[in-house]
Amino acid sequence: MNPSGSIIESLLPLPVLLPLLGAGAALVLAGRPTVQRRVSVGVLSAVVAIAAFLVVGAADRPRVVTLGSWPAPLGITLVADQLSTIMLLTSMTVTLLVLLYAIGQGTSDDDSRTPVSIFHPTYLVLAAGVANAFLSGDLFNLYVGFEVLLMASYVLLTLGGTRARIRAGLTYVVVNVVSSLVFLAGIALVYAAVGTLNLAQIAMRMESVPAGTQLTIHLVLLTAFGIKAAVFPLSAWLPDSYPTAAAPVTAVFAGLLTKVGVYSIIRTQTLLFPDAPVADAVLMVAALATMVIGVLGAIAQDDVKRILSFTLVSHIGYMIFGVALATPAGIGAAIFYVVHHITVQATLFCVAGLIERIGGSTSTTRLAGLAAASPLLAVMYFVPAVNLGGIPPLSGFIGKLGLVEAGVQDGSVLAWLLVGGSVLTSLLTLYVMAKVWVLAFWRPVEQLPAEHPEDAEANTDPDDDRFPAFVGAGLPRGGAGAASPVYSGAFLGSPSTREEQSRHVALPRGMTAATAGLVAVGIGLTLVAGPLYTLTDRAAADLTARTPYISAVFGQAVDTRVTR
Repeated sequence: MNPSGSIIESLLPLPVLLPLLGAGAALVLAGRPTVQRRVSVGVLSAVVAIAAFLVVGAADRPRVVTLGSWPAPLGITLVADQLSTIMLLTSMTVTLLVLLYAIGQGTSDDDSRTPVSIFHPTYLVLAAGVANAFLSGDLFNLYVGFEVLLMASYVLLTLGGTRARIRAGLTYVVVNVVSSLVFLAGIALVYAAVGTLNLAQIAMRMESVPAGTQLTIHLVLLTAFGIKAAVFPLSAWLPDSYPTAAAPVTAVFAGLLTKVGVYSIIRTQTLLFPDAPVADAVLMVAALATMVIGVLGAIAQDDVKRILSFTLVSHIGYMIFGVALATPAGIGAAIFYVVHHITVQATLFCVAGLIERIGGSTSTTRLAGLAAASPLLAVMYFVPAVNLGGIPPLSGFIGKLGLVEAGVQDGSVLAWLLVGGSVLTSLLTLYVMAKVWVLAFWRPVEQLPAEHPEDAEANTDPDDDRFPAFVGAGLPRGGAGAASPVYSGAFLGSPSTREEQSRHVALPRGMTAATAGLVAVGIGLTLVAGPLYTLTDRAAADLTARTPYISAVFGQAVDTRVTR
């Protein structure tokens, strides 16, 4: 039995409001880090519970609340349909677990000695921006959500203040400011064409706009969202930005930020432009290029973080593949794959942070014997790695199989090319994940090349991010981590340390527990794949019908069927 509509509507603003209130409280509590951490965890736990409640409440129909009691389309409208609630629950669950990972890192490194008060407030603001983007029923409010994300993510990306992080942060900001300007131009075009920014009302009025104007608006919005989603050729910024950040920041970025762009593409493609063959063809070509070029970039890397960054780009192509097919089967498989990828990619970046802690590096040329040193870490890498590679019966295989089936059903030349490209990308992803496993985990330490003097000198670089200055929830420069034996080169191939390398290494408990939780969530997606796939199929059916969304916003039946 579904909860009553009034209860659901009263809860709908809370995933945005609670993190903002929590951010203010965390800022006030800057001098009390223990209480600050409890506030952050409590707020995100409450948001996860509310998101789960909304998934159940929106199962029969979308739920709508217009802030300030202004009727649609005058007021700011928040809409919880199956797509937005699925995305909200997945993203907030991952956000909570990554926060626990960050707190575990801080506890392990005794960050009470060097507290940085800004991490927790900024992290909660980031969560509010994500929630606002998913629930927004207004194009300008979606823009506001993106801007909140941009401000918070820039602060998190540059925490620690190393030269590499500042440089990457500037690149990130410049690219996303350009994307925001393009988005703002698209908003202006939409308002000039239809006189409203309410998504439901835009959908009703867009059909009367001339085809050429529609295509122009469509391509402008796709460009803005394509940059944020890291769709090729608009993805070059990501592999240079994410690897420099601290592990918890990279994990939450990889799991969430690009998916907000993908969500926006799904929403506009299905609601505003349901019959756009030209744009669909452009998306198919972009999806194929994103998949193949991204995974080829991953093969060329020897750093775990950069490998994961390129695979992140590559697998965005799978999601765009499903959206470009513009069929319920394709969109349903794309939504399922988004849920899978948010979880698995965040897990792998958390694992990369643990690799860096016990190995002193994330370069596969400088790592070996990790499986012997930490069997638990090996398991936590292996499970999401093969899941990302698409090994059956894991959720990655199920999502890819759904996309392949949807492409075969489409039967067009581009669809068949995408089917072939997706299979090739899956095989190459498995290859690059196996390469990391063989070199970093399976290879004996004795097979490492001897360290050259210039390498040792490079290790003392104060801007070397192997010794992250993530004091917001973790490691201070020159702190406990930098002085530990493993951080001093226990896995760098020095003959004097090989006996030490054969011992098992204890992982930080908090970080390990959070990472194990993410691994468990990934396995759980496989266990509930049947019901989850049914839910995403239903979400796709409602998206392609459009009627449930528009009718819920305006409180009346509206016929918005599009004949393909």
